[in-house]
Amino acid sequence: MSEAQDAQATRIVAGVDGSPSSMAALRWAVRQARLTGGIVDAVIAWHFPVGSGAFGYGYVPLIDGTDFAEIAARTLSESVEAVTATEHPVNVREHVVKGNPARVLLDAAAGANLLVVGSRGHGGFAEMLLGSVGQHCVQHASCPVVVVRGDQQD
Repeated sequence: MSEAQDAQATRIVAGVDGSPSSMAALRWAVRQARLTGGIVDAVIAWHFPVGSGAFGYGYVPLIDGTDFAEIAARTLSESVEAVTATEHPVNVREHVVKGNPARVLLDAAAGANLLVVGSRGHGGFAEMLLGSVGQHCVQHASCPVVVVRGDQQD
């Protein structure tokens, strides 16, 4: 697809973190792109993990030489490969971005036709019906948001 065609195509942003819910969201986004002749921007966010500081005051980064950007890139590539192996090909562009997942997805969705997220990702509080990232995106996105459950059956 040429750049001019890309600019006119329906642009669907899909949040990916490797969780079953995000895989279902990516699968949905790829199918929607196939139906509409669109493209998918698959986005994964990463950040340095932090722990509480001495005596519970402040936060300190937990850096041990781990390449978090590489782990995120590999997770994204494996997710895209797993989904596109079973679907008819569409243009899927991979984006690995450092930052808060909700903020990264909202920024990526600026000017998009659709944002697709899973109902729950790799965060805590698994009992929540809609994860905090998805909830934030639903409330603040500048485009329509589709929330996809990550059930065992497709």
